Amino acid sequence: MAVNDECKLKFLELKAKRNYRFIVFKIEERIQQVTVEKLGQPEETYDDFTASLPADECRYAVFDFDFVTDENCQKSKIFFISWAPDTSRVRSKMLYASSKDLFKRKLDGIQVELQATDPSEMSIDIVKGRAL
Repeated sequence: MAVNDECKLKFLELKAKRNYRFIVFKIEERIQQVTVEKLGQPEETYDDFTASLPADECRYAVFDFDFVTDENCQKSKIFFISWAPDTSRVRSKMLYASSKDLFKRKLDGIQVELQATDPSEMSIDIVKGRAL
C-alpha cells in the first residue's frame, strides 16, 4: 500500500502549524494508495468531523483535540481514528485493517488511537476520556 506524499505533508501542517482541525484519509482501491479526502479548518468542530465520515465506507482520520485538564491546563492531543462501519464492504474493512499500521507509522506524532464501527464508539465523551 502506497501513501500519497500529501498525506504526510498535511499531517505535519496539522501537527506543527495547526492549520487543520482534522484530516480524513481514503484508500483509493484502484491505485492502492492512501490519499487525503477532506481537510477540516481550525474553526470546525468535532461534530463537523464526525459528519464528514461516510456512513457506509471505511476511512482513516486524524483529529486535533483541544481540551482542559482537571488542573485547568489547556492541552491538545492528536487522535488517529480508524473508521470501519458495520455496513461497509468486507473487502474494504480487510484492506483498511491490513494497511492501518503501515499508514500510522508514516504519521509521526499520533498520541491516541481509536477504532470505531459506529458513531457511538467515537462519541465526544469517549474522546475526552481517552485524552485525559
